[in-house]
Amino acid sequence: MSKTVEFFFDLGSPATYLAYTQLPKICAQTDSQLIYRPMLLGGVFKATGNASPVTIPAKGRYMFQDLDRYARRYGVPLKFNPHFPINTLMLMRAVTGMQMRHPERFQAFIDCLFHALWVEGRSLDDPATVAAVLTQNNFDPNEVLALTADENVKASLKQNTDEAVQRGVFGAPSMFVGNQLFFGQDRLDFVLEALRVQ
Repeated sequence: MSKTVEFFFDLGSPATYLAYTQLPKICAQTDSQLIYRPMLLGGVFKATGNASPVTIPAKGRYMFQDLDRYARRYGVPLKFNPHFPINTLMLMRAVTGMQMRHPERFQAFIDCLFHALWVEGRSLDDPATVAAVLTQNNFDPNEVLALTADENVKASLKQNTDEAVQRGVFGAPSMFVGNQLFFGQDRLDFVLEALRVQ
């Protein structure tokens, strides 16, 4: 399996959630490997001068209508999170830490967090809510919290974010097939096309 998709993602993006629901299927269809690359979207925005579409009210309203259309097309649940936007610094450190220290549980970890954010609409800004979600999904909140304080974990997330910016990423989700960048969950058809010809 030599074909790969690098998936630069941040849990706090609803468009990223939709891409996350579809990329495993695309990779299965094309015998490709999905490589998860956690990054901090706030850091990407700061470095590139970009901002969330919700900062422009009309664009934000349209974006969520459009995401609802895609969710129906994909047949996946999507709930607008009333706590959006979410500060994801601790969450993305936790994701990075799980990927580094417990790769065998990484998929289950991001599954439960994406579900809590974009299906249940939970407030993952709140440490008590995060702890409850983790406990419900058989993760030790104290162990996860310790990962977020690990200097190697912090450095790895920063390195991923810096690399993303250096490679031209300005938002999430961003996917690379080889050196080709595809931005947005509405560009997954181009990801599929690139994998088929790779």
